Amino acid sequence: MSRSGSTPRRSVLAAALGVAGAAAVSTAAASAAGATRPAGAPRAEAAAAGEPKGRKAAAVAEYYGWSSSADWKAGTAKGVRAQAGARPGIVIATPAGSTDYTDPHTGTKATWEYATWTSPVRKLSVPATEAIVSWNARTPAGTWIQVELKGTYSDATSTPWYVMGRWASDDGTTSIRRTSVDDQSDNKSSVWTDTLSVDAPASGLRLVSYRIRLTLHRRPGTTLTPTVWRVGAMGSDVPDRFEVPASEPSLGKGRELTVPRYSQEIHKGQYPEYDNGGEAWCSPTSSQMIIEYWGRKPTADDLAWVNPDYADPQVCHAARATFDYQYDGCGNWPFNAAYAATYRDLQGVVTRLGSLTDAEKLISVGIPLITSQSFLKTELDGAGYGTAGHLMTVVGFTADGDVIANDPASPGNDAVRHIYQRRQWENIWLRTKRYDANGQVKGGSGGVCYLYFPAQPTAAQRTVLKELGIG
Repeated sequence: MSRSGSTPRRSVLAAALGVAGAAAVSTAAASAAGATRPAGAPRAEAAAAGEPKGRKAAAVAEYYGWSSSADWKAGTAKGVRAQAGARPGIVIATPAGSTDYTDPHTGTKATWEYATWTSPVRKLSVPATEAIVSWNARTPAGTWIQVELKGTYSDATSTPWYVMGRWASDDGTTSIRRTSVDDQSDNKSSVWTDTLSVDAPASGLRLVSYRIRLTLHRRPGTTLTPTVWRVGAMGSDVPDRFEVPASEPSLGKGRELTVPRYSQEIHKGQYPEYDNGGEAWCSPTSSQMIIEYWGRKPTADDLAWVNPDYADPQVCHAARATFDYQYDGCGNWPFNAAYAATYRDLQGVVTRLGSLTDAEKLISVGIPLITSQSFLKTELDGAGYGTAGHLMTVVGFTADGDVIANDPASPGNDAVRHIYQRRQWENIWLRTKRYDANGQVKGGSGGVCYLYFPAQPTAAQRTVLKELGIG
């Protein structure tokens, strides 16, 4: 997310955290950190639980994505074409025009050829107070993409085209610096880095439908092109809640996946230009663990810039590759999913789940997940710290149903594996309201998670993902 008021996000969090690690992430975490927001700012703690496509009862969130050949052909193309194959996508065919863009982070002005794809209108089964867009793309040097969302309200008016991200996998030496866009509002809703939020949800106003527009850019006169394989949005509306219903264990004997263990804490002081160094790298560290679980790693060339004296240079690389130059941090949720999808045949989405039962379903078919939670030190036994917002990986469940997590806010790699009590974990992850150490009401993520999985899932994985709304 962006700065709240005039206080840098990482400064707010440094005061809020019980330890140097466990950096806050995204909208809910920024609110939870106690930052001052302008009058009328959206309910940053709004959250929801995931539900499968088509399920009508008690749904409070919906993810919907476009990724198949039929999906791409159903949209409106101006200068792009659908590219068939094992992983269908869209690419620039004949540019629709050219545009000038001045990079706000470098001051560089350049001309770019562009082409666009606009999705069909998606009517939300869950009229939403929030929407988060995520995407999977390849952006060779000299290319980048812009992702926008335009929603329709329940009062029949519409939002503007909100920019949900300008993305490039490099640092802007040949393209642009990846960035979120601040100061977007129509006095009914606002964009807070990665999240579109209705400003006054108590009024009853909701988003009832939306379209997504992709703009693919390249250097003029070249044949370069980005490739976009997936784009989708999660719309959600969940009631404010301090407590969530407890779920019963469903895995029987439990299961633990063999996920690499990396500590963000061993990177303290390294590359402070990327979100103040390792103490704030919970999100990219968690992402790197799951990427390597799927057998992918940066190349030697990718890591050539990292000081050879540093352990686990791939974590430094992940921090640099997820850094949002406007947000001034590595905790932009869609940027982490997009980074994961830069690896061969990996997909990444941002969504919300409804309970640990949903997480158990994923673990049962070999898919770990990354979750966002906020808590006091006394609310999660064994953590040893409190946090206004932190990312961890769920890698399994014990026979009793407790959570096995790789917690990057650990002193070393050998200390990353933790077992946390099921009931404590479920509540700190799914709630949208909580009390801080001073008794003030703060926000929670409401079940936000990142899911990274193969472009060609197994039949069992496909079944579970579809049940959770990810087709």
